[in-house]
Amino acid sequence: MTNERKIPTCCPSCGNELHVQSLHCKECDTTITGDYPLPTLLRLSADEMAFVLAFLRCSGSLKEMATQMKLSYPTVRNLLDNLIDKLNTLQNNE
Repeated sequence: MTNERKIPTCCPSCGNELHVQSLHCKECDTTITGDYPLPTLLRLSADEMAFVLAFLRCSGSLKEMATQMKLSYPTVRNLLDNLIDKLNTLQNNE
């Protein structure tokens, strides 16, 4: 696992969801301000994002993922189903 910094998605004070307030271009110094919700995929945990990336790298083959993750196919299928449920919930709350 890398030491890559992840954008915080929840307020450290109250736990509510954070929104993006500004975007800035370092090249031309343009700043855009507003109130933008975080994209759905950014609201996933590190483990959930790792699962999504593994899924894409395996071209969606759960059999290949099970082999690489050293888990049973049904376990990987359950992980995918749980992730689908979470994504549906996140999108329904937008």
